[in-house]
Amino acid sequence: MTEESNISIDDMTKIFKGEDIEIPNELPILDFDNFVLFPFMIAPLVVSNSTHKTLISEAVLGNRFVGVFFRQPKSDTFPETTREEKGSEDKTDAKLAYVGCAAMILRMLKIPDGSMRIILHGINRIKIHEVTQTSPYLKARIIQFRDYQTEGITVDAMMHETQKLLQRAISLSNLPEELGVAAMNISEPGKLSDLVATNLNLSLTERQKILNIIPSQDRLEYVMGILAREVEVMELGDKIRTKVKGEVEKNQREFILREQLKAIQKELGEGSDGRDDIVEFRQRIEKKAMPENVLAVVNKEMKRLEMMPQSSPEYTVSRSYIETILELPWMESTEDSIDIRKAAEILDEDHYDLDKIKERILEYLAVVKLRKSIKGPILCFVGPPGVGKTSLGKSVARALGRKFFHFSLGGMRDEAEIRGHRRTYIGSMPGRIINGLKVCAANNPVMMLDEVDKIGADFRGDPASALLEVLDPEQNYHFTDHYLDLPFDLSKVMFITTANILDTIPPALQDRMEVLRLPGYTLNEKKKIARRYLIPKEYEANGVTSKNVTFTDAALETIIEKYTREAGLRNLQREIGSICRKVARKVAEGESKKIQIIVKNVASFLGPPIYIPEFAKRPLQPGVAIGLAWTQTGGEILFIESSLTHGKGKLILTGQLGDVMKESAQAALTWIHSVAPRLKIEETMFSSYDIHVHVPAGAIPKDGPSAGISICSSLASLFMNKKTCAGVAMTGEITLKGNVLPVGGIKEKVLAAHRAGVREVIIPADNEKDLAEIPAEIKKSIKFRFARKMDDVLKWAIEKPCS
Repeated sequence: MTEESNISIDDMTKIFKGEDIEIPNELPILDFDNFVLFPFMIAPLVVSNSTHKTLISEAVLGNRFVGVFFRQPKSDTFPETTREEKGSEDKTDAKLAYVGCAAMILRMLKIPDGSMRIILHGINRIKIHEVTQTSPYLKARIIQFRDYQTEGITVDAMMHETQKLLQRAISLSNLPEELGVAAMNISEPGKLSDLVATNLNLSLTERQKILNIIPSQDRLEYVMGILAREVEVMELGDKIRTKVKGEVEKNQREFILREQLKAIQKELGEGSDGRDDIVEFRQRIEKKAMPENVLAVVNKEMKRLEMMPQSSPEYTVSRSYIETILELPWMESTEDSIDIRKAAEILDEDHYDLDKIKERILEYLAVVKLRKSIKGPILCFVGPPGVGKTSLGKSVARALGRKFFHFSLGGMRDEAEIRGHRRTYIGSMPGRIINGLKVCAANNPVMMLDEVDKIGADFRGDPASALLEVLDPEQNYHFTDHYLDLPFDLSKVMFITTANILDTIPPALQDRMEVLRLPGYTLNEKKKIARRYLIPKEYEANGVTSKNVTFTDAALETIIEKYTREAGLRNLQREIGSICRKVARKVAEGESKKIQIIVKNVASFLGPPIYIPEFAKRPLQPGVAIGLAWTQTGGEILFIESSLTHGKGKLILTGQLGDVMKESAQAALTWIHSVAPRLKIEETMFSSYDIHVHVPAGAIPKDGPSAGISICSSLASLFMNKKTCAGVAMTGEITLKGNVLPVGGIKEKVLAAHRAGVREVIIPADNEKDLAEIPAEIKKSIKFRFARKMDDVLKWAIEKPCS
């Protein structure tokens, strides 16, 4: 038999109309450890605690008001109460939360098993002011928190966003649609935040935290953040469910189709239960020559593959791995046909000049022929762009009769590009080295690693460090790619690297390579290369012949000097190709007249000259000297300018100069100041004027000590008010005592001086040995001076009568 007690109709009407209800100042306290009640929340509860049942029975006979508090672990809550004070039967280490909720018991129903079922309606936030009774249950005077409403654009925006988020949450979950309707009809931020908090699946601690927030705007802002997080989780969960459902349906469909295919093949007597690839792999393994350790790994992997269903993602990974191993040339090599004389003919046929480089390559091939193996230094061709580094590698491969594989290291930042990806996910693959061997189908190709100076490094590793093992003849016989996880012998591979500069290559990597420098070409060399290689190549590329167009030597010189300024030949080839294309158009339009390219008509094909000789553009004045510089694209000439302005002796340096070049300028000025009486320079020049040194082409960074004597000559010319001699260029480092020290890049600098029309070059005396590399034709056209002291430089550059 059940006993029921309900609230009166008048009180119920007041509650649901939202009218103010007068709450008594003293209330019996219900404490729960698994429930938090919010204002305006209607909650059914089952009560079996004897203390709570006594409290509820008496409350129903009275005004039906109770205080509901969450009993939580010790924190900044209501002050300590004893077990008896709480009327609790468990959890003596708990405390009442600071903020609770005044509620009315709408309905009470006694159940035959002794428990009670009640329906509570939250009314307002309260806190306990003073405990007035502890037995048989807790009773206390309470203080109510008024929910002061705030208005404004911010509150309106927050309410609108909360309502939108709630609608989204309803669409993604099983929340009732009526909740969204109720939320849209609430105009108070406090009530909206309590409604959302009531219906979200939050922890008790989170619910109590929301109940503790009294200002309605703060509460709404906090609840909106929680709701946004819940919506994000719901959206992610929905996306995952959709994806998983799609994958399951796809796998089921594939499984059914494969089973049907097996049945069809079985009826037709075709295939071998749908596993033809297994049979094929077994046949290939029997025929493939490979080391025993590799064979053991393949057989083990084959057993795994046979046990896997074809629909499994692991099946594809394992199948690709076996296929890669079977495609690699573990024991397949091409036979070397090294004929040193024939190799020399091939190198001469493919490249003009480069005698020193060719001689070193032939020596290398001779050692390979005698030792029957390649176990020596790795060749590294260093030089400006367009001088033929890559094509030299192709010629070496042709001379050896080997396969050629080329790939660029420029911009590479991922170590996996060299060592491969670990075989832990679908899509992993071996590195470039192993892929190159697969392409060549031989374990002894010529492999060219281009742009080794442009390797980068980031969080994915350092490819340059991975190359240390690849390019070391003492280690690469057991190179292990991460994908294969098996040692592969790279000792038979002939590695050749190329670079524009050596500065950016790590020292450990440089140590494994023998550097062969390829300098730029002279004017005559470029003309001969154009005649022998470039013009025939562009004839063929553009569909014309010598019957349609020819080039005079003077026209080629004009193209080289006025339309290209480079150490290599790429721009020269482009300009020749541009002329051939224009001629090809005329021929295609029906013009049959042969066109001869001469100096006068070069501009009609290529436009106005791009480069004008430096000496024609810049007449020398006091304070101007010509220096020689080396860049990664070859040599260049620099006009170093100095000027005086009234000041206090300050040295101003402009033109994107690096720290070393700035220090050279300071050293040059200090030396001039120290010998000023001997040079007949007044002391006031250093104290009453500011000195400004500028190196034109200011957008290009410049650095290095080799401009020291050039800057010093410029300053001496300025202070002495004498011009430097026309046609004289110089390079060398200066010390504070006026000594001239040797510098690098002499050949490239001399070639640049020759291109610019310089007649006399001053270099350090210790660099005289470097002239052995200078072509004889340039030595004849340029007079060289060898300086040990700065006095020598000034004697030849300023004091000597200019001729």
